[in-house]
Amino acid sequence: MVLVKSGKIYIKILYFGMYASGKTTILQTLFKLTKQQKKDIVPVGNLTQIGRSSGSTLYFDRGLFQSKKQNKVFYMVYTVAGQKSFSSLRERVFEGTDGILFVADSQTNLIRENIEFLKELKSLAQQKLIKEIPLVIMLNKKDLEETITKKDFEQILKDEKLWYNSGTDLAKWNPEIFETCALYDKQQNIYESFQECSRRTVLYQLYGEGKAPSNNE
Repeated sequence: MVLVKSGKIYIKILYFGMYASGKTTILQTLFKLTKQQKKDIVPVGNLTQIGRSSGSTLYFDRGLFQSKKQNKVFYMVYTVAGQKSFSSLRERVFEGTDGILFVADSQTNLIRENIEFLKELKSLAQQKLIKEIPLVIMLNKKDLEETITKKDFEQILKDEKLWYNSGTDLAKWNPEIFETCALYDKQQNIYESFQECSRRTVLYQLYGEGKAPSNNE
């Protein structure tokens, strides 16, 4: 839920996905990109990361970003711990989320695990995905061989009732699917995917009062 405090607007965006899909690396790369390059958002302060010695996220990662075009708008960006044992923690971190970037590990042998986490996200969202919470998909690790395609994941979304037929009111808000690589020196569509999620989130708030705007908006 968008938070308005002292004249400032805080929007919560969440990276959600299975263990080791690259969520933490994505946030690190987004932070570095927006700090070093001219982008429409800039980081505020440093990232908060609570991880294990192995590098995996223990609780969550968090970063704060500010819009340069609308300097009263801030994005509170979180990642969730992907281990199955942290499902209750993911539920707490999910609370108040305004926009979702679902990070899929695009290796073909991990399709089933990705679908499990997509089902978990659907359960947490309680029918609000796309209708009230914009959803953007990141097919991560596309620098590797044997990965699924955008068409493959589009079919998964259709199977999970997260895709609307052309001509319906919500079709224009179908999840955009980005092929990504989280590594900074190979980065692909890290900023672009975040930009699309933040754009949709703002449109939902401005023109839909917290819901997907109708086609005539």
